[in-house]
Amino acid sequence: MRQLPDLRKLEERARDAQRPHLDDGLVVCDNLVRVYRTDEVEVQALQGLDLVVEEGECMALVGASGSGKSTLLSILSGLDLPTAGRARVAGHDLLALKRRERIGYRRHTVGFVWQQTGRNLLPYLTALENVALPMKYVRVPRRERAARAAELLDVVGVAHCRDRRPAELSGGEQQRVAVAVATANAPRVLLADEPTGELDTASGEEVFAALRRANEELGATVLVVTHDPLVSEQVRRTVRIRDGRTSTETLRGPGGTGAEEYTVLDRAGRLQLPQDYVDRYGLRDRVRLTAEHDHVGVWPNGKPPSPDSEPSTETEGDR
Repeated sequence: MRQLPDLRKLEERARDAQRPHLDDGLVVCDNLVRVYRTDEVEVQALQGLDLVVEEGECMALVGASGSGKSTLLSILSGLDLPTAGRARVAGHDLLALKRRERIGYRRHTVGFVWQQTGRNLLPYLTALENVALPMKYVRVPRRERAARAAELLDVVGVAHCRDRRPAELSGGEQQRVAVAVATANAPRVLLADEPTGELDTASGEEVFAALRRANEELGATVLVVTHDPLVSEQVRRTVRIRDGRTSTETLRGPGGTGAEEYTVLDRAGRLQLPQDYVDRYGLRDRVRLTAEHDHVGVWPNGKPPSPDSEPSTETEGDR
């Protein structure tokens, strides 16, 4: 008698076929949801976000206030847990980590730079001592700690600040020291939440240069949340988050040349049209789709396509 397949195995296989392979990137977020609840209100910060980041990338995350950018970084840093979905960083399943494993993950796998300079450095330690401190927690010998701390300060361009305390540093110098602190234990991933948000243009450029050196010389994969166009336009890939989902990506050639914007299509076939397209063509509630041989046309509700007119917007079939 022929044996019937196990129904649960078939269901698991079907679900896995719809998910991105977790080996396809260093950072993989799959249908990530984060809901904050109080007695009076429920806020959906992330609403099914998908994201894959390859090892060695230096990329920017942009979006309006409240779009979910900082929530995503908090989850990837191990400081917060998603409500649903999956998040995997450098082989670590962030939903399955126990308390001790989570501490080890934050010490070894990820580094973090806050926007507020005062959150990154201890005020009573010198720059060299601040950079050496994370290495003490992973039991690096003292002599090696001092040597590596000095090397990292040199990499980010503030070797001259080694014996100064934070109050004796400018805001830009503090943030560059913070980058050195975040890379002290050679993390695979470096996360930065608006690291140039409180700085002038010149200082911001120096901080981003430090992040770029962390990527190119120290080998860290860098994710920067930013509103600063000088930062987002200098990376090869910029991902825009809107309403808790990835909406568009801008890919650039070497040196920021040849920028091209793409709309992100998720696993369920959903995409977010850019807001200026929605407003320009009066797209509301429902839209009409026309299937052409090499693209899909999107039309306002109530406006039938005609042979002599162009569709409102197109999604290339090969993107």
